Amino acid sequence: MTSSAQTLGTVLAVESGGGDGFQAPGLGEFYPETVAEFSLLGVDFAITRITIILWIATALMLAFVIAASRKPQIVPGKLQFVGESGYSLVRDGIARDVVGPKGIPFAPFLAALFFFILFNNFMAIVPFAQISPMSKFAFPLVLAGICWVLYIYIGIREQGAGKYFKDILFLPGVPKPMYILVTPIEILQNFVVRPFTLAVRLFANMFAGHMLLVVFSLGAVYLFQVGNYSVVFGPISALMAIVMTFFELLVIFLQAYVFTVLMGTYLNGSIEAEH
Repeated sequence: MTSSAQTLGTVLAVESGGGDGFQAPGLGEFYPETVAEFSLLGVDFAITRITIILWIATALMLAFVIAASRKPQIVPGKLQFVGESGYSLVRDGIARDVVGPKGIPFAPFLAALFFFILFNNFMAIVPFAQISPMSKFAFPLVLAGICWVLYIYIGIREQGAGKYFKDILFLPGVPKPMYILVTPIEILQNFVVRPFTLAVRLFANMFAGHMLLVVFSLGAVYLFQVGNYSVVFGPISALMAIVMTFFELLVIFLQAYVFTVLMGTYLNGSIEAEH
């Protein structure tokens, strides 16, 4: 076995929890050891491997955006073309088509959201990282919280606080006795379900993708090492790991796009009353 294969086997064995026989991957990867701890204004902070991966992905995103836009040309180079294509996708496909006529001013925020999630998702298939920070629920939840605050703020700014909350609490055209049933549902949907499902959708897909990749990779290493006839099935598991990596590429892009599109629909509802 080559040194790289041995390293992969060691990493996967540690992630799986070690032990005799095949060990299914556990949740240990999502709760890594603390690299550093500090306190700020009485609040304790801990830096872990996933935190560092988040920083690296953010730095790469900023470097890409700066490099793609620093020296714009009429005939764009490859990097400028990729950057402009991504921004145009968000500006035209989401800010203009989803948010509506007043959506263009939100294009920079939506593009930043899209690229931030995309670069962090991409870390799921980067060697030595091999996990997306978005597969830890806290990170998508923070993003959803930011989007929720903006969604409420824009609704109040565009419609006025009275009209905005009135349209949510008391739907036009609904018989007054039905407000007893409808109003709690609308409160739950607009102020709890939307941000929660926004976070869960991104988290669940990246979490599941990471677990599938680990299962097939760990299975391949185990089958190659265990001997007997199991070695026959090792290539199948290795092939599935490769196939799932390419599938994960699609999920990486799709989840960044879906999260941004959903935020666009929420902004559209804030700018123009939904009911």
